[in-house]
Amino acid sequence: MRDLHELPKLRDSLSYLYLEHAIINQSDLAIEATTDMGRTMVPIANLSVLMLGPGTSITHAAVRALADNGCSVVWVGEDGMRCYAHGSGETRKAYRLLHQAYLVSHPELREQVVLNMYHARFGGELDRGLTLPQIRGKEGVRVRTAYARASRTYGVKWDGRRYDRSKWERADPINRALSAANALLNGLCHAAIVSGGYSPGLGFIHTGRQFSFVYDIADLYKIDITIPVAFETVAKSKRDLEARVRQACRERFREEKLLERILPDIDRLLDLKEAPYDKFTDADSEHAPPGTLWEALEGEV
Repeated sequence: MRDLHELPKLRDSLSYLYLEHAIINQSDLAIEATTDMGRTMVPIANLSVLMLGPGTSITHAAVRALADNGCSVVWVGEDGMRCYAHGSGETRKAYRLLHQAYLVSHPELREQVVLNMYHARFGGELDRGLTLPQIRGKEGVRVRTAYARASRTYGVKWDGRRYDRSKWERADPINRALSAANALLNGLCHAAIVSGGYSPGLGFIHTGRQFSFVYDIADLYKIDITIPVAFETVAKSKRDLEARVRQACRERFREEKLLERILPDIDRLLDLKEAPYDKFTDADSEHAPPGTLWEALEGEV
């Protein structure tokens, strides 16, 4: 197990830890992870996110200790590639959620976030004078070009994006590989979103679905990560395709340090500078502080 002083950061002081095939118990003011390699004490006072992978068991006392310390618990697939459920949030402050809800509720502000997301996809090479329909047209061309380029690079035949979830086996290998890779990317983005205190349902480009915001964020990384991974995997072999795609995606996500990038990327796209409620710096010191009261004219009181 890695030295806990070297835990990666989601953003600034937000540390996360992924565990799998472990039994987790409370021990004094920390938790203890027991694996085949032995027992490891995990300090939780500065831990923001604990990701529980396959084969983990956790006691009631350990969950309570994590909640008391404001640590989010996320039940995920292998290497965090799926997000099954989550408990608590990374903080008892709701500034990220309030900021997201404010932006998505005002059409002009929402459109600016949408434009930010598209400009991020194009790497700053998009003309600022284009309208949203024009940008969407260019985005369609960009995606089709990415598929065609990957097809030429890896020598995999490409007839377009076609698949039916209810008839999985009828899709050709490359479409199955793309679906598997994108599902893993969605899961990783979902885990980062909930650990940061954002809502997965309040999307800007996508809307009306439980994971609309997940789809918004995952689309930032598909062309650079999941499309080439899927085509390369199919080019090597069509046997055990889904399993090999999962393994290849996990390796690429680690190489790209994607989990560490997602939350800072979201904050930047939503123009979130600092926590707007610094006057309530003790919000995390109590288990259930009532917070402030809302007034239409006076603001928060």
